Amino acid sequence: MRRFVICAAVSLAASLLPVDAMSQNPYLPLWEYIPDGEPYVFEDPDRPGEYRVYIYGSHDSLITEYCGREQVVWSAPVDRLDDWRYDGVIFISDRDRDGNLLHPDGKGDVLYAPDVAVVEEPDGTKTYYLYPNNQAGGRQGMVARSKRPDGPFEVCNWSQTDPVAAEGVLRFDPAVFVDDDGRVYGYWGFERSYAAELDPRTMATVIPGGKVVEDLIPGRFQDELYKFFEASSLRKIKDKYIFIYSRYTREGEFGLPASNYTLAYAYSDNPLGPFTYGGTIIDGRSRGTDESGKVIPTAYPAGNTHGSICEIDGKWWVFYHRQTGTNEFSRQAMVAPVEVKVEEGPGGKVYISEGEYNSEGFATQGLDPFRKTPAGLACYLTGPSGSSNEFPNFYFSGSYIKPTYYTPGSYESPFNEKIPFDPVVNNTSGSTVGYKYLDFSRLAGKSSLELICHVVPEGIDGEIRLLAGSPFTSRGGKEIGSFRLTSDMPREMTEIRIPLSGLEGLDGKQALYFLFGSDTKEASICELHDFRFAGRPE
Repeated sequence: MRRFVICAAVSLAASLLPVDAMSQNPYLPLWEYIPDGEPYVFEDPDRPGEYRVYIYGSHDSLITEYCGREQVVWSAPVDRLDDWRYDGVIFISDRDRDGNLLHPDGKGDVLYAPDVAVVEEPDGTKTYYLYPNNQAGGRQGMVARSKRPDGPFEVCNWSQTDPVAAEGVLRFDPAVFVDDDGRVYGYWGFERSYAAELDPRTMATVIPGGKVVEDLIPGRFQDELYKFFEASSLRKIKDKYIFIYSRYTREGEFGLPASNYTLAYAYSDNPLGPFTYGGTIIDGRSRGTDESGKVIPTAYPAGNTHGSICEIDGKWWVFYHRQTGTNEFSRQAMVAPVEVKVEEGPGGKVYISEGEYNSEGFATQGLDPFRKTPAGLACYLTGPSGSSNEFPNFYFSGSYIKPTYYTPGSYESPFNEKIPFDPVVNNTSGSTVGYKYLDFSRLAGKSSLELICHVVPEGIDGEIRLLAGSPFTSRGGKEIGSFRLTSDMPREMTEIRIPLSGLEGLDGKQALYFLFGSDTKEASICELHDFRFAGRPE
């Protein structure tokens, strides 16, 4: 006999547990939207000898279009990747060279995917250069500098003849790399890739006597392998130069439609090439299969992504972003571990494994099942008839993540669970929501467990089944619990306790799936807000 317990509706605030910091994916608070993240490890300017990971990205604060008018930075200690700190606004572009407003309404330019480079001065001090990817007329090559990695940054390449223009060769999605010998290289482009050696005196213009390299690697329409789209990023590992970029896949490649929702890499013995194609580092569609084995996107079907790789405390990670909501304007910072191997010497190969799109982020042992998991950490979202897109919008037959936005006051306590997290909505019959992975080894020795969920019923009869391991019993998934919602339940936040069984043999990292079913089709059964495992009263 199926057992379930439905508690009386409770307020959201009363149902929340205090949480400080946690490892998860996305790794920043779920109300924060930092796409295009470039990760760097720099010395903490306030704690010499200690190091932090800094994330430089655009800021999806405009909500109805890409990015925002400010760039902000988050950082974390290299040995505490669950302890992210908001370091504030580091740059806006609202005034010209002479201090006058750039726009009559006082608003700043929209700033897109940035990059940062650091130069060590002869006296040992460091200067940080920010490339804010300002696409306003005359300011595309803008560069700003600071003595701190967390800014503030001030423009350093204003034109001598035009107070509203900046001098420089860099254009869309700039990336700048300072080599071990002090030489500086810039990379940029959209659908075609460009590069040049830059003058270290300006950090913006081509070195005297130098020239721009066109088609550093073949562009989207120039071949069927490299297919550069955008999002240039350059890293050096040992004696190899790694060019990371957003690649436009071929139609049917991986069994899916063409998409620029992937990051790929190429490598070379020289910073200006020639480059050899390496492979895919991350696929934001989270390629998977349906029950029949057909390849499907198990996350959003399309979108853009931008990021790079970074070594932190001896481990390599790929940083990228995911889509949320029903358009491309609420993107969130994501991370996955990767393996990197380099064959040193002329012609040596570089291997970077493909990262997995998942919910655990830096918690590579799996999320703690006894801590509250916000529903917005879902990495598996499928509906009864799939999903589609037509730029800039997404269309879902089933579950998707609803973005939540907050004022700057949220930054004062970024992981405070009194601030609601992105719920998963449109949970129609035939939808599946999944989380990879939870650390089921923590459940060992606990014989009586339940899953506590917070949902908002939506006025129809329905059932939610819980499966571990796989969303398909035919492919090894194990049902561990279920409960029903009824049409007469209040349409407000409700705490539900689901008795669990069949946990025997489930150990280590396990995926957890919520399967939604109802006789009423094409209507959402409930919103899913969060869940956690707990001991069940005997």
